[in-house]
Amino acid sequence: MSDTILQTIELTKVFTARRGIFGTKKIENVAVNRVSLEIEKGETLGLVGESGCGKSTLGLTIMRLYESDHGSILFDGKDITTADEKRLKPIRKQIQMIFQDPFASLDSHLTIEQILSEPFEIHNICTKTERTEMCADLLEKVGLSSEDLSRFPSQFSGGQQQRIAIARALALQPKLIICDEAVSSLDVSVQAQILNLLRDLQDEFGMSYLFISHNIAATAYMSKRIGVMYLGKLVEIGQTNQITNKPLHPYTKELLAAIPEPNPLNRENFTNLKGEPDEINEIQKGCGYFKHCSKAQIACTMEEPKLREVDENRQVACHFAD
Repeated sequence: MSDTILQTIELTKVFTARRGIFGTKKIENVAVNRVSLEIEKGETLGLVGESGCGKSTLGLTIMRLYESDHGSILFDGKDITTADEKRLKPIRKQIQMIFQDPFASLDSHLTIEQILSEPFEIHNICTKTERTEMCADLLEKVGLSSEDLSRFPSQFSGGQQQRIAIARALALQPKLIICDEAVSSLDVSVQAQILNLLRDLQDEFGMSYLFISHNIAATAYMSKRIGVMYLGKLVEIGQTNQITNKPLHPYTKELLAAIPEPNPLNRENFTNLKGEPDEINEIQKGCGYFKHCSKAQIACTMEEPKLREVDENRQVACHFAD
């Protein structure tokens, strides 16, 4: 049996827009560009990068909420890239998602019991009485009370709403949960509580996480390995200590150097990222980062660097990473 729970091969998602007075100019934005990654059973893979780099789009494409334009998605050894809804329904029990905005992801017109019962109803699991008991158990697992079942999402704080969203994701005991900026909208103290909750639940149930975030510190705390995305592409992936202690790609180095330093005596090494990322559709050839890279050479403008293995469990897309 393979230890891999999720594998994407050259996964690509393209959005098409029209510009011009009469909408005659067709623009293609490659939001996810030939991304290949693997997640093992029980592992957390972190995915970091600036806003707009394609992290969330990748997660939604893996979930099949967006249809891919190229490549493959393999879940637990099965190719689900083009599976129809009938084939997808049992698979959807095994892949769940926690969204960035908990309040927007919870139906404000439903009680917490109704929200948590929906997965059981959709998949025709257990009786109504049993569902109430299971919903109460789910709430207690995420640190809330069974007395909260009759309340509505608006009656909870942001952190409590995210706990409810986590409880819903856990309802069907999935093998993989995609956490899309799951703590970014929460206060720092609440973030720590949710991160610890996610780790405790992983220890208890053995599920895998794809942890998507722009917060490198939170990602490093959660993840065994980290992938770095820029303009829809994976530019580096490796063990967490490798990425945080010895980054190889110039963009990864800049991303780490841009983390604010709380101690004013240690701020001399703090740098801002050099300019805004280019539009995805503007990159014709070469490396997408070369305009902002202090080590760029002629080769960077002519040939796109491929993601290549430079060390054990370490890949980087840079001509001069060595």
